[in-house]
Formats: sequence, structure tokens, C-alpha cells
Amino acid sequence: MSFRIIHVALIAASTLCFTQAHAFDLEGALEAGSKAVKAVTLSDADLKQLTDQACAESDKNSKIAASGSQYDARLQKLGKQLGDNIKGQPVNYKVYLTNDVNAWAMANGCIRVYSGLMDMMTDDELLGVIGHEMGHVALGHSKKAMQTAYSVSAARDAANVAGGDAVKALNASQLGDLTEKFINAQFSQSQESAADDHSFDMLKARKLNLQGLVTAFEKLAKLDGGKSDMMSSHPSSTARAKHIEDRIASGK
Repeated sequence: MSFRIIHVALIAASTLCFTQAHAFDLEGALEAGSKAVKAVTLSDADLKQLTDQACAESDKNSKIAASGSQYDARLQKLGKQLGDNIKGQPVNYKVYLTNDVNAWAMANGCIRVYSGLMDMMTDDELLGVIGHEMGHVALGHSKKAMQTAYSVSAARDAANVAGGDAVKALNASQLGDLTEKFINAQFSQSQESAADDHSFDMLKARKLNLQGLVTAFEKLAKLDGGKSDMMSSHPSSTARAKHIEDRIASGK
């Protein structure tokens, strides 16, 4: 994190706290032209291992709602409505017990929703938010965000000494830095809009309440003054709500 709103991503979502101060512009870091930064292309196998490790590291350093608890039961119920996979990739849902307002998803199907977000959202609104995060995964945004986070994080140091085994060589500190950069990553405007539309289409296909996606953005707009949201500084929560309203009105 990356609903940054959802903004994840890797979470995404990456990816940790709903404050502008914690936002990290991955694309901007690469575009800055730093000699220390080069895009790193990870194989699918390396990416899977990397996201598995990053998710596990995040879980280890977070307070997770116990299985069967009120928060967990609610999230699992919502997850069943959205499906148990993203384009064939199995997903797993967990709740982080924190007042932060956030949610993110990694390319390996690791979906994490913060209790602070759950406290302010209805079930229909949460379905829209989670659907958005799943959109980042389905559309490849989370994969790209993790690759970029790897390029600009301390994890890159491992590549200088471990060659092809760089992912295996990551220590807890490097994993922590990588995971934080992924979770706090900002997706581009086009990526956010595409993830919004993915959520809309998924909700519509499953005959779920589309209005929840609108009211979720409206609630976020009240938090950020309509200027930014969990996921990025653009487009605004207000504009995103209007876009979904227009799609509902058009029936498309």
C-alpha cells in the first residue's frame, strides 16, 4: 500500500499509515534519476517468495485480530462475497488491530484491512474498498509496486552480495524497509482509477451494492478535505465518488 483508498499495495499496499507524511512516491523515486536506483525485474518465482516474506514480516510486526473474533469474522464474511482468488491466485484476509485507516493487497493474495477502516465503514463500503485493493493485484499494479519498492529499499543491498539468491538473503531489517515502502506506496492516477473501475465491475458482476463504493469515498473525503485519500493524492476522494456515481447512473 498501497483504497489508497484504497492505497495499496504492496499494498498494496502495499504501506502503513493514513497520513500524507508517510506517503512514499515510488514512481517519483525512480523518475528522480538517482544513480543508486535502478528498476529491478524479479522473476515470478522471486516475486512470489518476496511477497510471501514481506507479508509474513508485516504480520509479525502487527497485532492481528484472532480467528473467529468479531473483526475477523466480519472480514471473512465479506471475503466470501468477493471470492477466494484473484485471477487464480488464492487470497487470504486478515485484520490488523490499529486505529490507522488503511487496506492493502499484495500480488500473492495477502489482503490486510485495518480495524480503523472497518470501524468507519459499513459492510457495503468495505466491499468496495477491498474490491479496489484486489483490483490493484488483478491489474498488475501491486506486482509493479513491489518490484519498484525492492529497487529503492534496503532490500536492494542484498542483491549486491547475493546475486540470484538476493531474495533469500533478506534480513528482517531489509524486509521491514521493503514492506513499509510498498505499503506506503502511491499508485498513479490511472492505476487508482482503473482499480476503482475494477471494484465497480466486480461488485456489479456479483450483484453487490454499488452505492457503498460511493459512500466509502465520501467518508474518506471528509477525513482528507476532499484533497487526497488512503491511496494517493490524486484523484481526490470526491472526484472518485462522482465517477462511480456517474457509472451507476449510466448503468455501465
